[in-house]
Amino acid sequence: MKSKQSIGVSRRGILGTGAAAASFFATPAFAGAAAEQTREPALPLVPVALTVNGARKELTLDARTTLLDMAREHLKLTGSKKGCDHGQCGACTMIVNGRRVNSCLSLAVMHDGDTVTTIEGLGTAEKLHPMQTAFLHHDGYQCGYCTPGQIVSAVAMLEEVRVGAPSFVSSDLEHVAYSDTEVRERMSGNLCRCAAYPNIVAAIRDVHAGEKS
Repeated sequence: MKSKQSIGVSRRGILGTGAAAASFFATPAFAGAAAEQTREPALPLVPVALTVNGARKELTLDARTTLLDMAREHLKLTGSKKGCDHGQCGACTMIVNGRRVNSCLSLAVMHDGDTVTTIEGLGTAEKLHPMQTAFLHHDGYQCGYCTPGQIVSAVAMLEEVRVGAPSFVSSDLEHVAYSDTEVRERMSGNLCRCAAYPNIVAAIRDVHAGEKS
């Protein structure tokens, strides 16, 4: 049997070779070449024009930008919240062409020419929307994180009832009537981690009664 010395192998030699290889792979030149090979091609920017809270906005966006990120990052409208970012909590709810949407799941480029309303477009500190006033009166919030989405969703939800759009719990599909049961079902996509649901239903009930009077 040949000795380690006769075949030119030593522990020190192996360690030295490994250190040299590691040093090479850590060099900026190698890292840059590897990054160049794995870098995804840049997507083209897309022009988008839409009306947000009554004002026309013309933007140039990455095609992957969501409606939520467009509002928060590009228009600085931070009222709409990024909760789950999976369309499960409703904190990002906006109204698009009269219908509520989960803005975290909708790409901004899909809404070229559309009309968008965020929580900032419903009312101001000087002149609150009736739904905002009702939420304050009934304490329809605690931490407040979900509140913008709750209010926007509630406003659009009452319009759905007004035009007779049925829900899963509507007993008469031809004549949809307002009820707390309808509200709970229609607002089920807006989660409140503080569990202020009874107060939210009461606030919506007040606004509906005011619209009827």
